[in-house]
Amino acid sequence: MAGSQDIFDSIVMADERFHAEGYREGYEEGSSLGVTEGRQHGTLHGAKIGSEIGCYQGFAFAWKCLLHSCTTEKDSRKMKVLESLIGMIQRFPYDDPTYDKLHEDLDKIRGKFKQFCSLLNVQPDFKISAEGSGLAF
Repeated sequence: MAGSQDIFDSIVMADERFHAEGYREGYEEGSSLGVTEGRQHGTLHGAKIGSEIGCYQGFAFAWKCLLHSCTTEKDSRKMKVLESLIGMIQRFPYDDPTYDKLHEDLDKIRGKFKQFCSLLNVQPDFKISAEGSGLAF
C-alpha cells in the first residue's frame, strides 16, 4: 500500500512540477515578447509624432522667412501666432517619453498650427503613410 501511495504522490508532484515549469517558461517568453512588441510600438508612434512635429517646424520656419519683411497689421498678427507656434515646438519634450503632458502639449501645437493656417487661409492635410509623411494643401 505504501508503494502505491508513492506512485500517486510522484504523479501528482510531476503534474505540479510540469505546471510550474510551464508557467515559468511561458512567463519568460511572454515578458521577452512584450518588451519587443512594446519597443516596436513605441518606436512607431514616436516616429509618427516626430514626423508630425518636424513638418510643423519646417512649415513654421518657411513662413517665418516669408513673413519676415511684411509690416502690415495682419502680418503682425500672423507673426505673433507663428512665434508662439515655434516656441511651443521648441519647448516640446522630444527626449522624455514619460512626460505626462506630452499628448496635451501635442494637441496645443496642433491647435496653434491650425490657427496659423487659418490666418494664412490655407487648408493643410497632414498625412502619414508608408512613403513618408507630410503636409498637403
